[in-house]
Amino acid sequence: MSARTATFALPAHLPPLSRALVALALAVARWDDRRRSRHALARLDAHILTDIGLTPDRARDEVEKPFWRD
Repeated sequence: MSARTATFALPAHLPPLSRALVALALAVARWDDRRRSRHALARLDAHILTDIGLTPDRARDEVEKPFWRD
């Protein structure tokens, strides 16, 4: 996960609707980060996957996950 989508505690002083909207925006950002990361992983060659410690089968399993699954 990138630094821009890191999990943090929402300030308690925010009104409930604002807290919900911020939480939703953060969830969408996490989903987009996963989608982009998996898309990039799908483009890697087998020798690069080996360099980062993944087998092609494990990479394929990760790429096939839907964006909302961690």
